[in-house]
Amino acid sequence: MQHHNRQPELVEGSLPVFVFPTELVFYADEQTSHKQVLTLYNPYEFALKFKVLCTAPNKYAVVDATGAVKPQCCVDIVIRHRDVRACHYGVIDKFRLQVSEQSQRKALGHKEVMATLLPSASQEPSHTRPQEEERRMKEQLADSAFFEQTAFQPESRVASGGPSVLTVLLGLVCVAVLMLPTLGELESVAPVYLHLSVNKKLVAAYVLGLLTMVILRT
Repeated sequence: MQHHNRQPELVEGSLPVFVFPTELVFYADEQTSHKQVLTLYNPYEFALKFKVLCTAPNKYAVVDATGAVKPQCCVDIVIRHRDVRACHYGVIDKFRLQVSEQSQRKALGHKEVMATLLPSASQEPSHTRPQEEERRMKEQLADSAFFEQTAFQPESRVASGGPSVLTVLLGLVCVAVLMLPTLGELESVAPVYLHLSVNKKLVAAYVLGLLTMVILRT
């Protein structure tokens, strides 16, 4: 009796999506916070294509709103708030990262990330919100309509001091870790002790995402 190795068919909308961070907070009085980075991880054995949707696409500029992520790799998505006005303070917008297989059009999964503009870092949203307002906010978020983000070309950056040597070296180490073979790969000629587990590679991808965010802000 022959056994065929087949990848199980994925049900639409059932694939877990790994994104960091899960919430974006922009501060009107901090110019550096107007540009933030979402890191999308792909811990799976197959490539994914992604699309960024938003409930208020006119307020944000998203670099590479569509793209692909190679197996066991990650990609950084730069999001810039381009409508910092007092009338938007406290308004909760949402981004939805929708992923699918490159060979298919159906969405395998999605992850939603909330985005809020505050006047200052000292004015964090209160955690003692009245129950009625909390319920109304949840209903408003549940009924949100998402729209596609248009392509955005980043403006030329002003020359700066650049990232530190330690940051660059640590980033190169993370890249090297991600390039090592995964535990269980039989075709690799690398020694067994260089085969890393998926969890270790996810940690390296997570650290690399944080370093990338630091580098982009310098």
